[in-house]
Amino acid sequence: MFRFWPLLLGALLFRLSLAAAEPALGPFAAVDAAPVKTSIYLGSVTLSAGRFQRQGETYLAPYTAKVFPYFFLSEDGQIQITVPDANLRGLARGAACEFQGTAIRSDGRRRPISGRVLPLTASTGKLKVRLIVNRTLTLVFNSTYRLAGSSQ
Repeated sequence: MFRFWPLLLGALLFRLSLAAAEPALGPFAAVDAAPVKTSIYLGSVTLSAGRFQRQGETYLAPYTAKVFPYFFLSEDGQIQITVPDANLRGLARGAACEFQGTAIRSDGRRRPISGRVLPLTASTGKLKVRLIVNRTLTLVFNSTYRLAGSSQ
């Protein structure tokens, strides 16, 4: 048993060195996304979200969608986006990642969301978000993001 002690210690130190090499996820605790606008038939939709706060592997934020000139189609609610830790580590290294989520309107109706994140710097990047309104209408928004803890 005593002969295996150096091997066990070596394995522990190797694991600790791997953990130290992985990027920290602290900067990803809160994210701000710029408001976006897209065109629809004879109008436009402006989508704005509050600060996305990370809880577990899910980001949560309130949102408002204003439809012009069809104001009666405007809505608000909460966006939930799932981004696993492994994807955030990839973002910290500069790799793009995909995400899935749900927009939950204030009346409880759910709309699927999917998208892609492309980091430009350590704290900013581009977002492409697809919001499925119904079987025939998918809204596509192109935006930018900034990690809330950064000064850029």
